[in-house]
Amino acid sequence: MKNVYLFDEGSADMRDLLGGKGANLAEMTNIGLPVPPGFTVTTDVCREYMRLNRMPERLMDEVRAKLQVVEQRTGKTFGDPQNPLLVSVRSGAKFSMPGMMDTILNLGLNDETAEGMIRLTNNPRFVYDAYRRLIMMFCDVVLDIPKRGFEERFEALKHGLGVEQDTDVPADALFELIGVFKSYAREQGAEFPMDPREQLAMAIEAVFRSWNNERANVYREREKIPHDLGTACNVQSMVFGNLGDDSGTGVAFTRDPSTGEKVIYGEFLVNAQGEDVVAGIRTPLHLSELKPMMPAIYDEFLQIADRLELHYRDMMDLEFTIERGRLYMLQCRVGKRTGRAAVKIAVDRANEGLISREEAVLGVNPVQLDQLLHRQIDPNAISTGDYPELAQGLGASPGAASGHAVFTAARAVELATEKPVILVRPETNPDDVKGMLASKGILTARGGMTSHAAVVARGFGIPCVAGCEAISVDDERRLFYAGNQTIREGDAITIDGATGKVFLGTVPTIEPELSNELNVLLTWADEFRRLRVRANADNPEDSEKAIEFGAEGIGLCRTEHMFFGDRLPIMQEMILASDESGRRAALAKLLPFQREDFIGIFEVMSGKPVTIRLIDPPLHEFLPDHETLLREVIMLEVANSDSPALIEKRRLLKRVEDLRESNPMLGMRGVRLSIRFPEIVEMQTTAIIEAAIEVKRRGKEPIVEIMIPLVGHVNELKIVRDYLESVAQDVMAKAGVKVDYSFGTMIEIPRAALTADEIAEHCEFFSFGTNDLTQTTFGFSRDDAEGKFLDIYVQEKILPENPFVSLDRNGVGRLVKMAAEYGRRIRRHIKLGICGEHGGDPASVEFCHEVGLDYVSCSPYRVPLARLAAAQAALRYRVSVSEDK
Repeated sequence: MKNVYLFDEGSADMRDLLGGKGANLAEMTNIGLPVPPGFTVTTDVCREYMRLNRMPERLMDEVRAKLQVVEQRTGKTFGDPQNPLLVSVRSGAKFSMPGMMDTILNLGLNDETAEGMIRLTNNPRFVYDAYRRLIMMFCDVVLDIPKRGFEERFEALKHGLGVEQDTDVPADALFELIGVFKSYAREQGAEFPMDPREQLAMAIEAVFRSWNNERANVYREREKIPHDLGTACNVQSMVFGNLGDDSGTGVAFTRDPSTGEKVIYGEFLVNAQGEDVVAGIRTPLHLSELKPMMPAIYDEFLQIADRLELHYRDMMDLEFTIERGRLYMLQCRVGKRTGRAAVKIAVDRANEGLISREEAVLGVNPVQLDQLLHRQIDPNAISTGDYPELAQGLGASPGAASGHAVFTAARAVELATEKPVILVRPETNPDDVKGMLASKGILTARGGMTSHAAVVARGFGIPCVAGCEAISVDDERRLFYAGNQTIREGDAITIDGATGKVFLGTVPTIEPELSNELNVLLTWADEFRRLRVRANADNPEDSEKAIEFGAEGIGLCRTEHMFFGDRLPIMQEMILASDESGRRAALAKLLPFQREDFIGIFEVMSGKPVTIRLIDPPLHEFLPDHETLLREVIMLEVANSDSPALIEKRRLLKRVEDLRESNPMLGMRGVRLSIRFPEIVEMQTTAIIEAAIEVKRRGKEPIVEIMIPLVGHVNELKIVRDYLESVAQDVMAKAGVKVDYSFGTMIEIPRAALTADEIAEHCEFFSFGTNDLTQTTFGFSRDDAEGKFLDIYVQEKILPENPFVSLDRNGVGRLVKMAAEYGRRIRRHIKLGICGEHGGDPASVEFCHEVGLDYVSCSPYRVPLARLAAAQAALRYRVSVSEDK
C-alpha cells in the first residue's frame, strides 16, 4: 500500500487520502503554479498510528525515498552541511481546521547545517532567526515543552537590548539565544535532536498525535467533523520570507471574507515567516501596499488568485511567500467566510456564470443565516480588550444584547421602560414571560438549548445564553458571581446568543442587514424545495415577522402563552374555582381575550394554515411557586397574623399542593387535562372558531388546524375530538358561517407513534412534537440532561450529537418515519409536519424531507434557515437518486 505521495502524484479529488492541504498542493503543482516541492504522508498512516499507538513499520523508508526526489528537484540535500535542504512539516485534514493542529518550520537545522546556510546566504541573522524558531516550535509541538518559557526568554533578551521588534535583534544575540533555548529544553528534561532525520521522524509523529489534541477535538465537535478521519502530514521544502527586504510572506482571500465583495483581501509582512502573520507578532501591511514595493510580484499574485478562484469555482484562502524576489504558493483552500459574505459570494458567482443556481443554494451553510437575522457583537470591539469575557454558556437564541442586569421578571418590567435590561435567572418558568418579553436578553445558570428560556427566547427572537453554569446567581441579593467578578443589579453586561459568551459592559453591536442577495438566494431555494416551511408563533407580531421571513403558515401556536400577563389573575381564578360553574364563569372572562388573539393571528395569516395547540402544560404552572407560597404562609403565621391575606395564602397553597405532581411532564397535562376539565378546551375551541368566523366576515380565508396534544391512546383522541367537533359545529351553526377547520394531534409519545394507524382514523394531521418525543424516547429530562450529563455523552462519543439539537435518526427518527408510514396507510393525504425545535436544524430538516413530511415549523427567525436547508435536502436527494440510477 502506498503511504507517501509526491505533490505531482496527487490531485484535488484525493482529499480523503491526502487531506485538504495535500490535495490542494498537488493540484496547484499539477496546474503549473510555483509550489515548493514536497510530499504528503496519507491519512491512512494517521489512522494506523492511532490504532497502533506507534508509527507503522517501514514508513520512514518510504519517506526517505520521496525525500530523495525532493532533494533532486531542489538541488539540495537534507542534513548536508554544505548545501542543506530545510523542510516544513504541517498537518492537513480532509476538512479545514485552521490552527487546530501543529506545524514545524525550518526542520533540518542543526549546528552544522546552520553554518552551511550562513555560507550560502551570507546572512547569519536570517539563519539564527530560523534556528531559534525551529527549536521553539519543535520543543512545543514534539517535546511538549510549552513555548511560553521560550517566549519569555526571548522577551527578556529584547528588553535587555532595548528593542521591541524581533527584527531588531542582531545575529550575535540570536546565536546566544539558541544556546539559551537548548539549555532551557534540557532543564525541562528534553534534548533538542541534532540529527535532521530524527527531527523529521519525530515531527511527522507529532503531527499525527496532534489530531487528538484538545483544541482539535473541540473544533471537530463544533464543526461536526468526524473524529475518525485522521490528518495527513505534508513535508515541503522551505522557502524563506525572512531573507531581507526583497522577501516576505502573506495570507490573502480572493474575495472579502467579511462582506463578500469581489476584491482581493489580504495582508503581508516584509522580511518575515508565515507564523509572524498568523500569530500577530508584527502588524502586517495591507496587500495593496505590496504593489508599489514589488509590482511584478503583486501582478503575478493577482493572476494566480484569479486563476485559482476560476479553477476551484469558489472564494479561496491563499498563503504565499516571496523569497528574494520570487513568488511561491504554499497553500490554497476554500476560504472561511461570514454568513453575510457566504450569501453574497454564492449569488455573485451564480450571476457571474461561474456556478449554477443549484450550486449557489448548496454552497451556503444554513446555520450561517442566523448571523444575518439578529444583532451581532461587533468583533472589532471585542478585539480591543475593553470588554472582559465573564463566562461561557450555551448559545440558546442567536443575537447580541446589552443591558443592565436584573434578577426578577417584575424588576425587568419595572426598569425596562427606563433602560435596557438583561434578565438573569437561575432558570426561567412560564410566569417569567412578561419579564422576558421586557428584556433585551436572557441569561440563565441552568437549563439547556430547549429549556423554557431558550424556547421562549427563540420564539420571540430574544438573545439568550442558557445553562451558563460558570455563573452563580443569588436572586435574593440581586447579584451573580462569575469567577472573581461580582455583578450586581444595574451593572451593564452583554450576552452573545450565538456563541454563548457573556461580557462585562455594553459591547457595541451591529445591525443585521437583510441584503438583496439573501432574498435572491432564498427565492432560488424556494424553487427547489419540496418541504413547506411554517413558523412557531403565538401572537400577531410574531406572525408578521414569520411572513416577513417567508413562512407559509403557522405550525405551532401555543395557547398557554396567552394566559399570562394581565390575564393571569383570571386564569388563577379559574384554577381556584371550587366547581365547574366557577370555572366556566372565569373562562367566560378569558374567552374574549382568546378570540381577539386568534383574530389577530388569522388576519395576518389569511389564506395560510394556522395550527393551534390546545392547552398543554399542567395547571400548577399558572400558580405561584410552592416554596415561595409556603415561605409566605409561615412568615404570616409567625407574625400571628389572622388576616384575610393569610386565609387567602393558605387557600392558594392548598390548591397548589393539590395540583403538585412528582413528574409534571408525565402528569395531568395535554389531552389528560382536556378530559379532566373539558370546559377549558371548549372555551378555546369556541374562541378559535368565532375568531375564524369574524375574519371570514372581513373577507379573508382563515385555515384553522386545531391540535390536541400529548395523545398516547386513540380513545383519548376520540373523546376530546368528538366533543370539540360538536362545539365547533354549534358555533358555526349559531353564526350561520362555515369556516375551514380540521382536527389533528401532536405525536410526542412513543405509543402514539407505534399506534399511528389507529390515531389517523380520527384526525386530519399529525404534528411531531420532537422535543417531548425525544424526552420520552430517551427517558431524559431535557432540563436536567443538558448541562449535567448530555455534554459528557457527546464528548465521550456515547451520543454523536445532542438529540435535543439534532434529531436522533435511529431512535426518535425511526418513530417519526414509522408513524408517517402508518398514518398514510389509513389516511393517504394526512398532513404531516414537525413543530419541535428540530424544525430549524438543517440535518433534521433533511431527515424530514427524506421521510416525506409535508412541512417543518420553527422560530420565525429560523424560517430563512429552514427554507435553505429544505432546498439543499431536495437538491441532494435529486443527486443521490440520479446516481442510484
